[in-house]
Amino acid sequence: MPELSFSQQTDDDFYKARNKALFNRIQHFLTPEEASLISLSDLKKLLKPNNETYKGMQAVPVNLIVGSEGRYKDFDNQFFPKNAHLKARWESIDRAHLQNIILPPVTLYELGGLYFARDGNHRISVAKARGIEFIDAEVISLQSEIKLKPGVSMKYLLQQIIAYEKRVFYSETSFGDITDYWCLDFTTAGQYDVIYNHILTHKYYLNLNQEEEITMPDAILSWFNKVYMPVVQVINDAKVMKKFKKRTISDLYVWMIKYWDDLKHKFGEDYPIDQMAVSFTKTYGTGLFHRITNKFKKIILRNHMENSTISSENTDSQIN
Repeated sequence: MPELSFSQQTDDDFYKARNKALFNRIQHFLTPEEASLISLSDLKKLLKPNNETYKGMQAVPVNLIVGSEGRYKDFDNQFFPKNAHLKARWESIDRAHLQNIILPPVTLYELGGLYFARDGNHRISVAKARGIEFIDAEVISLQSEIKLKPGVSMKYLLQQIIAYEKRVFYSETSFGDITDYWCLDFTTAGQYDVIYNHILTHKYYLNLNQEEEITMPDAILSWFNKVYMPVVQVINDAKVMKKFKKRTISDLYVWMIKYWDDLKHKFGEDYPIDQMAVSFTKTYGTGLFHRITNKFKKIILRNHMENSTISSENTDSQIN
């Protein structure tokens, strides 16, 4: 293929890939996070992997590469390029494919059965754009008990993590069998550990001045009946959930207990729980109008920043 044809082909390939990223962004105008490439550091904060193990060279399915360590802002969730400044590097790799040049392997982290780019983001992007099924990679495994299924967003992975945490909590504590309550559900990760610590604290106070230690099942049932359910009743009576429609009642329990503790430290241990519920709702509850307003403020701010970046790039090109 002549040199001019190579240049035309790679140019066309890049803009096709970038247009796909643009269309993907338009489709997710109101939910931009669903079109974002997953940040490995964000996922590590949720899973807290124990250590690293070098796995060596592997042929990795490209569709299992779902995120990046450092370039997650440059590509969308399908690894299509989002920015014009990626063009030169992206096209050089595309040209290598057209000329059948063997490229060095990429470097990937494996976490929960999914893969994240450490090095080689552009090579992965070109491979996805070309429909290549496997890519040679050096793999470093981050140890975690949970196994994840590939999804298009961090939200989907978060749902899997929370479901895993719930299974572990219910299995290790027999919480459902003891309380006959199976809907202790959360929308954020790490909350079952918070609940477990609440139960342990409750157990500690129950055992004060007791000759015989209260068992864990008895402590769980006592915490459920004397701590959790009374707070749930206040939440229902104050109709707090109307202001937090995308959250669960267990979310509200955790947040309101923390908020109540803060108020007690400020105003004294006798601060009323019903007054706390009213204060919490006024402080953190938002209506539909405010949610829409905040959404558009974020969109306007993001567009302003991107336009400023484009303007800066144009100025630099004029100077140079």
